[in-house]
Amino acid sequence: MKHSKMKINKSKYLGLFVLALSLQSCFVAKNYVRPAIDDVQDAYFRTDMLDQDSLSMANLSWKSVFADQKLRQYIDLALNNNMDIRMAIQNIAIAEAYLKQGKASFLPTINGNASYTYLDPSLNGSSGINLEERTSLNQYEISAGLSWEADIWGKIRSNYRSYNASYLQSIAAHQTVKSRLVESLASTYYQLLALDNQQKITAETVGLRASSTTTMKALKDAGQVTEVAVQQAEAQLLSAQALLLDIDHQIKLVENAFCLLLGETPHAVERNTLEEQQIDSVFNVGLPIQLLSNRPDIMAAEYGLIQAFELTNVARSNFYPAIRLTANGGVQSLNFSDLFNTNSLFASLVASLTQPILNGRQVRTQYEIRQAQQESALINYKKSIINASREVSDALYAYRMNTDKIVLKQQEYAAYQKATTDSEELLINGYANYLEVLTAQQNALNAQLNVINSEYSRLAAMVKLYAATGGGWR
Repeated sequence: MKHSKMKINKSKYLGLFVLALSLQSCFVAKNYVRPAIDDVQDAYFRTDMLDQDSLSMANLSWKSVFADQKLRQYIDLALNNNMDIRMAIQNIAIAEAYLKQGKASFLPTINGNASYTYLDPSLNGSSGINLEERTSLNQYEISAGLSWEADIWGKIRSNYRSYNASYLQSIAAHQTVKSRLVESLASTYYQLLALDNQQKITAETVGLRASSTTTMKALKDAGQVTEVAVQQAEAQLLSAQALLLDIDHQIKLVENAFCLLLGETPHAVERNTLEEQQIDSVFNVGLPIQLLSNRPDIMAAEYGLIQAFELTNVARSNFYPAIRLTANGGVQSLNFSDLFNTNSLFASLVASLTQPILNGRQVRTQYEIRQAQQESALINYKKSIINASREVSDALYAYRMNTDKIVLKQQEYAAYQKATTDSEELLINGYANYLEVLTAQQNALNAQLNVINSEYSRLAAMVKLYAATGGGWR
């Protein structure tokens, strides 16, 4: 069997290759431009509390914001153990793998092949009809194939940019989870401290009301009050005991929630006191436009918009023809002993152009879907900015309101405390009604608990403001 050498017009294929490279300069994909969003002004936050300073509390590390050593240890532990954090890290790993794939898309695809073919054709079939006698053939082949698509319309580049945006979005999402985790941990920790204070005060109240009940019984024996007064005092004692049980139960539930944030099974939580907590010194939110610049959820929303924009570019490029270069080469022989002979060499190079004409409207449908997804991503980006401004406004209002409220509640408690002392003294001397004493005692307890609630709410507002301005992930 004779074998003829394959003659390849190298200059012809080289010309096609140069043409494909030159066509790459015809980049038709659009470049992303950040959409015009109204600058964030003071009015967006409905407050006059914005400090006109270039430094924002969001730029501070959580280690600088929270001075409580135990809280800082818990935050550090949670950042390593929390389930949501660990899931976010895996999402980053997935996005990074896709990003590496996007980088590799610029390179040609190369496949190696080694094959052996045994052929025993039928004399009555198309492959053996010209044979005079039945003959079996053995064919050996070692080859490599190369395929490369010219990125004329920017399809590959847009795909890569979408992968990059997805990767950056996963990082921003991880930062968002960290910020929310720090916020939840600090707020829950402060809630436990507030409950500790309420538990302490309620336990003291139980003791005082037990003593008050004894006093009422003595006054009844002296004929100064009736049995009704004793029953009322006993009812207040039972009410305080029930409240103490509720607080104990609430502490256990909050501790369990705190442990969940730590990524641990429920256990008792060691902590300091509410009086030791001070984070007012970092209250500096910066200029209005800077309030939202550090928020990772806004960054994530914009990266999502960039990804949708680039995928729209990809869908648009599908309307245009694709140019591909395919090359194959290797050695092929009917005899294994001749496989590595120079006469066994073969090669081919094919340049192809594919233009979609009728494909069941798939290209048009995909493009319209990408456009809708891009618009949806833009809406989500704008929504994230509006939501962020609302959170900052809410936190600023809550901080200011609770700051003023603490003063009023402290004054209220002082007034009720004095009323309780005076009414008890008057009752003993026969100048007051026992109902006045019981009412004053109940009001004093409620006022004292409300002071603690306001102190906790103020701390929680500070934590919320820190997270709302984008703090907590550094």
